[in-house]
Amino acid sequence: MCAARGLCCPLWTMMLGILFTWLLPQLADSVIISLQPKDNITILIKPGVVIPPPTNCYICSAKSICKSTNLEIRPGMTVDYSFACSTPEKFYVMEIQRRIDCNTGLCPFGKVQLEPPGLTGLNRTFFWHVETAQNMGIELNFSTPWLSQIDPSYKCPDSVTYKVNTTVGRSSINVGTFCRSGTVSRIKVQGGGVVALNLPWNETLTGSGFSIANRSSIKRLCIIESTFQSQSDAILMSADYPVGFPNDDLMTWQFVIPVDHSASVEFLNYTFPSCERKTERVEYYLPNYNYNPEVLALDNKQPANIAGNFNLSLQNCDLDSQKQQGLTLLFKVTVQKTPTQGSKIYNIDLTKEKDITVTIMQRPKPKFARQFVPICKICKAQMDCDQEFTMTGGKFYRISFLCHDLNVLMATAVKTIACWNLKACNINNEPLSTPPSLLFLPIQLEIIWNLLAPKHISTEIASSSMKLHQLVSNNATDEDFFYSIVSSDNKSNFQIGTFRPVGPIKKVQLRDNVTITLILQSNRNLSHLPKMDLHISFVSRIEEECIITVVPAPDSTVTLQTPNWEKGLPDSVSVSWNIAMPAKQFGKLAFAKDKMDIMCDTGRAFINIKEQKSTGPDIVLKDYDTLPSSINLFYPFWLNISNCKPKFLSNKLQIQFSVMFTQTKSDLTTILIAACSAIAAVILIIGVAVYCVRKKKKEKKAPVGIYNTKPNTELSKRQRLQRKGRKNKESHVYAVIDDTMVYGHLLKDTSSLASPDANVDVYQPFQGPMGEAPPVPPLNRISKDKVDDDPLASSMRLNEFYSFNKSELNEPIEHEDTSLDMVDQQENGPVLMA
Repeated sequence: MCAARGLCCPLWTMMLGILFTWLLPQLADSVIISLQPKDNITILIKPGVVIPPPTNCYICSAKSICKSTNLEIRPGMTVDYSFACSTPEKFYVMEIQRRIDCNTGLCPFGKVQLEPPGLTGLNRTFFWHVETAQNMGIELNFSTPWLSQIDPSYKCPDSVTYKVNTTVGRSSINVGTFCRSGTVSRIKVQGGGVVALNLPWNETLTGSGFSIANRSSIKRLCIIESTFQSQSDAILMSADYPVGFPNDDLMTWQFVIPVDHSASVEFLNYTFPSCERKTERVEYYLPNYNYNPEVLALDNKQPANIAGNFNLSLQNCDLDSQKQQGLTLLFKVTVQKTPTQGSKIYNIDLTKEKDITVTIMQRPKPKFARQFVPICKICKAQMDCDQEFTMTGGKFYRISFLCHDLNVLMATAVKTIACWNLKACNINNEPLSTPPSLLFLPIQLEIIWNLLAPKHISTEIASSSMKLHQLVSNNATDEDFFYSIVSSDNKSNFQIGTFRPVGPIKKVQLRDNVTITLILQSNRNLSHLPKMDLHISFVSRIEEECIITVVPAPDSTVTLQTPNWEKGLPDSVSVSWNIAMPAKQFGKLAFAKDKMDIMCDTGRAFINIKEQKSTGPDIVLKDYDTLPSSINLFYPFWLNISNCKPKFLSNKLQIQFSVMFTQTKSDLTTILIAACSAIAAVILIIGVAVYCVRKKKKEKKAPVGIYNTKPNTELSKRQRLQRKGRKNKESHVYAVIDDTMVYGHLLKDTSSLASPDANVDVYQPFQGPMGEAPPVPPLNRISKDKVDDDPLASSMRLNEFYSFNKSELNEPIEHEDTSLDMVDQQENGPVLMA
């Protein structure tokens, strides 16, 4: 048949072979173990406790023929075995038991060998039973990198685990469970012990990792030595943790501390036992300490800043057999370099302070993990240190720091100021003071003032000289010190903003309770710290959440932003800025963006800008409006921002704006106009003066006559009876002469008209000074007031030859010659027309 089908027969044979091979069980490699009688070693292969072996995975040997799940190999036996499955490490474990007699014979001191060698393929546990008398102790030395203790329920990262047990009576006590790499370098156990080493199936070790170093008497359960070579910490537990420390027993930890390092002990967790007699306690033997042993309770403060090697012992009481509560202890020892500032003492004087609490604590640690984080503690004595320390007002403190990096510490001082009745509390312009001694602490300092008041009272924060500068976008990381102001209404916090000293903000009025926080960084420069100038007052209630008064300096730019910047201005909240205007300047208001970027669901969002004068502009911008690029304002003005209820939770009303103050152009124009007006007035005055002088000179050149000595110079008493016309008389006839001949002295010097040197040829009866007035009346008609002011003109009016008084001319005289006014004005003076 196969021949008929040609090559088909070999093909079918190959396929059947493959199928048969697949159906056969996959056997593991064969292992041969041979044990010598003197080795005192017994090997047991058995199913693990995690996953039971399946029916097709048995131990195969000459006796069991692939049907057994247990195999025991005793001293003097040689066994060849294998497994019927390819992955026996999932289902089977191997235990290697060895007994070391240190009781009747010579104890084999030195390194303990990992025998038999070459055991692989299964998870293995090596047990070394070291036997000795009950009052004797076996000292086990572990090879570097030594061991670190873990909770018995935990697993080591590499799955390589050591366990050390001892026997008390008939009970086995777990001294501890350890992983590789740590500080536990030596363990001494009473009455012998059992060392167990767990190895995963794929781990290959050539040595056990410990040695038997000594056999000596011991009067306690165990002694564990922890050796520190550098900065590190160690977690340690009491024996048989977390079940409970044995009844009325004692164990000790010995700590080896390197030079220039100090240790601190911290109890992380403990339980008090139910004692029938005695009391549980811990005892310390401390270096350079005069009161050893230092006996403390579990809940006492444990020593810190221990410079040198020391011992810690745990003593249990006589337990009450009727109760199950046992003694447990979990603690940490931290060793770090002794800080250089550890010996520096800081005096904190709070004797004059009231209602203040100062707490020093660690700042929140970073989230990322570190192998070792040095601790920081605050000490009020050499070894009396805490990770948190609280001081109250009215007391004096002396503290130091056990801390390599002081940046991990911070101090918070909290002071409460309350006013429940405006008339009763009378808190007006009260300064926010800071205890000076706190400023010298080399750590970050936060001083918090809680200002509490009922709903009908608001708070006012003012600064007369220092004033405040708002840090925009909450950028306060580069500031040595700054203020944070938060308003609270018992439902939510409303952060007004962060501020640094020296700025334009003079006053902040807040409707609700207020928390003011002064934050001073640890690296602050006290020489640059300005004088604290904040004062608070409790005032009548305001309707707006916040009113900020801004008094800018001339030629400055002020940048401000809405409160609660990170989360946005809360719903339906209104905030106002009262911005003053420097003298002779105007402000240029500009917004950081051209939109409010908010969609309102209820109400509208507004920006209202109004100058503080009756005729000033009133600008209202709504949420859908485009914000102007700039607005010029010439008077103090209000800027109000009111929020609506946004349509989306992601909407945030964040408005940032700036005001740049510069000198007004109108002022310059006014100054120029005033200057020009003054110059024009001066020019006008000079012109009028020149005109008057020239006019007077012309008047002085008026035609004059020589007095006629022949007629009678006395006025007739019956003047009105003499009706003869002047044209028929010759008393008015003058002979025209040269002006300089008679009155030349007046033209030479008008300031001294009656100079004795004047050359007067004809008439000289008047010798007194004449002042500014000319010696003859003017030719043009003069008002009565001006004539009356001239005494010379008055005297001449009494002469009939100079009778030009209007009172004498009430009625025209018949044939009167009125040609006096008809004169011809020529360049050299008027000439009489006869």
